[in-house]
Amino acid sequence: MPPNSRYSENMDFLNKGLRSLAGPLLASALFVVSASAQTLKVEAMPNPAGAGSSQASWSATKAGDPLMSWVETAKDGSYALEYATRHNGQWSAAHVIAAHRHFFRHPAELPEVIALNDGTLVAHWIETPGAEESEAEFIYASTSHDGTTWTKPVMVNHDTTQIQHGLASIVASGDHEASIVWLEAPKGEDFPAYLMRTVVDASGTVKSEEKLDPNVCTCCPTSVVRTAKGLLIAYRGATPQDIRDITIMRFEGGKWLPAKTVFPDGWKLNACPTNAASASANGDQVAVAWYTAAAGKPRVEFAASKDSGATFTKPALVSTGSAYGYVSSVVNSDGSATVSWLERGPQGARVLARVVSAAGVMGPVTEVAKGTRKGVGYPRLLQAGGETLIAWGSADSKLETAKLSK
Repeated sequence: MPPNSRYSENMDFLNKGLRSLAGPLLASALFVVSASAQTLKVEAMPNPAGAGSSQASWSATKAGDPLMSWVETAKDGSYALEYATRHNGQWSAAHVIAAHRHFFRHPAELPEVIALNDGTLVAHWIETPGAEESEAEFIYASTSHDGTTWTKPVMVNHDTTQIQHGLASIVASGDHEASIVWLEAPKGEDFPAYLMRTVVDASGTVKSEEKLDPNVCTCCPTSVVRTAKGLLIAYRGATPQDIRDITIMRFEGGKWLPAKTVFPDGWKLNACPTNAASASANGDQVAVAWYTAAAGKPRVEFAASKDSGATFTKPALVSTGSAYGYVSSVVNSDGSATVSWLERGPQGARVLARVVSAAGVMGPVTEVAKGTRKGVGYPRLLQAGGETLIAWGSADSKLETAKLSK
């Protein structure tokens, strides 16, 4: 089975079900819209990514400026991981992190670049061995103190067998270290995966690796954030009965607390939807948005926490039609959150966004972009430097970006 097959087959499986549910499936769903809320304004914003760019990801620099990373195709057909920063409304030149490597080219396998408290940049990405018949994936990381010179990439995962190690997310977990959370599938995609955590220091050295959960959904992305009390990971769990609801784990007081379900949607699925949750945090304020198709209703839900994830509000319905999912979220300075997602449109997919209060009160829906589901990819949000930004793919195979404002 070639590397991308587990994603394409799972999407075919889900799309068949979504076609039968398209239309006014959720038209009768009730949600509250704030009378004072304003529709988000979308201001198109140029970016330095070139032709053949995809897999956009965001973070903020030590100074709080937006940083966007992406994978771009070179003229010789090879790929490079690049990034640029935005300061006072102006983009820097694009910088190359790694080139001529076997990057796993799928929207769910996003490379990321983050800044540690000392300004060191840490990048991670997924590679395949290069052989078409291989299902193996491996995680690599590199660091830079000046943003230009990068350390030799190191494999993050200790296990080197030809299995899947991927769907990683990263967060600064100390002044001089980052935590990369990822999945290891020792028995293949038809069996549960392990939720893993690896610590990488500012020199690019792998310091430790630990298994956090031995039974999670095999090919759904992870999402890790840092709250006022510690780390919080959101991921799609799995039970022996094939219930695949969103689960969180928290690291507080020097230890991992028991995993718990954000809300028991009860989605029973004997497949992997490659479609999970997006967690975001600002101090004690935490937002989690996720996709589920429980009870035959493909939708995006949202829950908030005021105590670093110890408790959550009841879920609120974010989507208004038949959703594809692929959510992203950011916590705003006023405690609200902005959520983006993909929803089925008349001619393909729509990139939608709305503001949600901490109490689950919905603002109006704004259409950011539209295109094919594959073309728009996995849109990503960021709030940094006083701006809320979003990135997505286009039919022209070039990343698009915009600023969202109230």
